[in-house]
Amino acid sequence: MGHWRQTFLFLFLVATGACAGPIAAISADKIPTLFDPKITTLDNGLEVVVLEDHRAPVVTQMVWYKIGAADEPPLKSGIAHFLEHLMFKGTDKLKPGEFSSIVAKNGGQENAFTSQDYTAYYQNVSVDKLPLFMEMEADRMANLVLTDETVGPELQVVLEERSMRTDNNPSALFAEQFNAAQFLAHPYGTPVIGWHHEIEQLTTQDAVDWYKTYYAPNNAILIVAGDVKAEEVFDMARKYYGPIKAVDIPKRERVQEPPQLAKRTVEMSDKRVRQPSWQQSYLAPSTRSKDQKNIRALEVLSEILGGGVTSRLYGGLVVDKKIASDAGAYYQSGSYDKSTFVVYASPTANYDLDQVEAAVQEIVADIVANGVTETELARAKRQMLADAIYARDSIRGAANIFGAALASGEALEQIVDWPKHISEVSAEDVQSAAQRLFDERRSVVGRLLPENVRS
Repeated sequence: MGHWRQTFLFLFLVATGACAGPIAAISADKIPTLFDPKITTLDNGLEVVVLEDHRAPVVTQMVWYKIGAADEPPLKSGIAHFLEHLMFKGTDKLKPGEFSSIVAKNGGQENAFTSQDYTAYYQNVSVDKLPLFMEMEADRMANLVLTDETVGPELQVVLEERSMRTDNNPSALFAEQFNAAQFLAHPYGTPVIGWHHEIEQLTTQDAVDWYKTYYAPNNAILIVAGDVKAEEVFDMARKYYGPIKAVDIPKRERVQEPPQLAKRTVEMSDKRVRQPSWQQSYLAPSTRSKDQKNIRALEVLSEILGGGVTSRLYGGLVVDKKIASDAGAYYQSGSYDKSTFVVYASPTANYDLDQVEAAVQEIVADIVANGVTETELARAKRQMLADAIYARDSIRGAANIFGAALASGEALEQIVDWPKHISEVSAEDVQSAAQRLFDERRSVVGRLLPENVRS
C-alpha cells in the first residue's frame, strides 16, 4: 500500500532523456501545480474531491476511509483488511457478490486495498454509470449486512491469502520481522494483513464493531476523477451520500515510537532464499511534519540515491563496480506517523553482504560529508517533476494521489504545490537532510540469507 510519490514511480515513470529539455527549462516560479481539484464538504462531513479530465468519457470513483491497520486495537490485527474483504458481502439491497457482478456487467473495473493508514475502494467505469456506482458505494457505506454465514468463509480466504503471500514467501516473512524490529512500540511494526494467530480469532462481531465505528461519511473522502463537472458531482454526492448520518469517530491516537538509542540488526536464513539481500532503514519524518523543507529534501535525496540506473547506489554498485545485482533507496514520506528511509543492495555471486554494505555506507558517508553535485540535483528534480507532470495523464493515478495523501493527513496545498516545492530544493538542503537522517543509532540493518550461509 504505497504512497502517491511511489505511485509516480510505478505508474507514470518516464525516461529522463525524453523530458530533459522542456522540464529542465521551466523556472521555479513557472512549475505547474499538481492538478486543479474542486472540493466541497457535505453537511454530514464527507469530503468530496473532483478532478476534471475531459479527454475520455470515463470516470474513477474512490472512497477512502481514514482508518487503517495501524489503528487496530490490541489482539485484533488484520481487522481493517478483513473488513475490506467483507465490504463485498452485500447489503439490504444487494446480495453477497452482487456489487462486483453489477460492476462487471457494466464493463467496469473495481477493487479495494488496505494500508497502515487508510482503506480504499474504487471503480473505473464509463461516465454514464457513475450515478449507479455512487448509489451502490453509498449503500455499502451505511447498510452492510454481516452474518456468521458470510463472515466465516471469508476469514478462511484471508488466512489462505496470508499463507500464500507471506508465510510461503521468505522475503515477506523477513519484511515482517524487519518492520517489527524498526517499530518496537508503534503499530507500524504489525503487518497490515495481521498476525496469523490473531486473524484466526477474529469474529463477526469484531467486523461489525469496526464497520460501525469507522465507516461513516465524516471519516471518509470521496474522490471522483474523469469526464465530469464538479458541481454535478457535488449534487450527485449530496443525493446519494448526503442522507447518511455522521457518527462520533474516536480520536486517532496511536502509541508512538520511543527514541531509538541503539542500532538493531535482524538476520534471517531460509532454505527458499536464492539471492542474499541487505538493507538498512532509518527513522525519518513523514509529510505531516512541520519541517516541509526537510521532507522535500529527503525525497530528492531518495531520488539521487536510488532513482534509476544513474543513481548513486545503482550506478555505483551495479553499473560501475559490478558488486551488486541490485541497489537503491526509497523513502516512504507519506505515512501518517514517523516513516523510514531505506537503502538496500544484493551482492553478485563473487561478493557478500559485508562488501555491499561497506560500499553503500561509503556512498552515504560521501553525501553526508561532501553533499551532492548540481548535476545530480538537476537530474533528480527533473525526473521527479516529469513524474508529477505525467501523473496528470492518468485518471486513476490522479485519484490515488489525492486520496492517499489526504487520507494520510496531508493538506491539500502540499499536494497541489508539490512540484514547486521540489523545484526549490537546493544541494545544501539535500546535504543537511542527509546529515540529520543518517544516524546509525536510529537505524535497523537487515540481512536475508540462504540457509546455512553466514553473512
